Amino acid sequence: MSWKKALTITTILAGATSVGIHLINKAIHISATMDHLLKPASETFYDWKFGKIFYTKQGQGTPLLLIHDLNTSSSEYEWKKIVSMLSEYRTVYTLDLLGCGRSEKPNLTYTNYLYVQLINDFIKNVIKEKSDVVVTGQSSSFILGACQNNKENIDSIIMINPADIYTTAHIPTNSSRILTKLILLPLVGTLLYNILVRKENIEKLFRDYYFYDKSKIRHEEIMTYYEAAHCGNASSKYLFASMSGNYLTANIKLYLKDLSNSIFIITGTNEKNKTEAAEYQRLLPSIEIFNLSDAGYLPQLETPNRLMDQLKICLDLD
Repeated sequence: MSWKKALTITTILAGATSVGIHLINKAIHISATMDHLLKPASETFYDWKFGKIFYTKQGQGTPLLLIHDLNTSSSEYEWKKIVSMLSEYRTVYTLDLLGCGRSEKPNLTYTNYLYVQLINDFIKNVIKEKSDVVVTGQSSSFILGACQNNKENIDSIIMINPADIYTTAHIPTNSSRILTKLILLPLVGTLLYNILVRKENIEKLFRDYYFYDKSKIRHEEIMTYYEAAHCGNASSKYLFASMSGNYLTANIKLYLKDLSNSIFIITGTNEKNKTEAAEYQRLLPSIEIFNLSDAGYLPQLETPNRLMDQLKICLDLD
């Protein structure tokens, strides 16, 4: 076989493979988003310098900002079952973080400080007064960072199963940088992202971690998380790539050292989350910890009424 013929065959095969991968990625996107579960009654956006941020506002009173977990499948949907209860007492804001849900998902390196800026800018330009914050999981680090960066924006902080202090401090390594580069590849990277955040993996998260009582998991919740991970034609992979590469590193110990805010931690049944909460309290003894029995990582979805009872105590709601 001549080299010209071999080159022609190789080119045809490469082209066919690329088209095949593109069609697979397109099919996954369509199947994940066809139900439009994240479609709100109305759409409001904050035109931030790095992209439009979807947010909601309801209720009256002292502002309360709810921040969802930092995960490409997460969105403000996380708070769906509790927003109306809280809005009886406060003006409640929720948002989709940059790279998540209905917010824009630009191709950039996502860092902890990027989200510190987002939170402070959102409070300054949208809420326009000091706010209490309730935050979940991995997002807790940049709420603490935002508070340290600008003490005039945030009052009380309630963290639900906050991020592990030591894991959050991990810095990029050669292997994590390689993984980031793979995910950022146009076709193969998108396929890799689609494989890693497929519906079965999201369902496993719900069963193994998010919920304590598996019988309370609803199919709509899994599908909404699956849709959030894929809306925007898998452009959430840019955030996923930064998270996989450890580019969202943060020194939570440094943040805690300078804070005098009222800080509360609410944990579920998982012993690991309780141990992580105890480490926060060891570093800052003024932190108060409350444990919800028979609750998983997302009590706002699993046991919203019991979480609401706890929030009433933390926020001194009448």
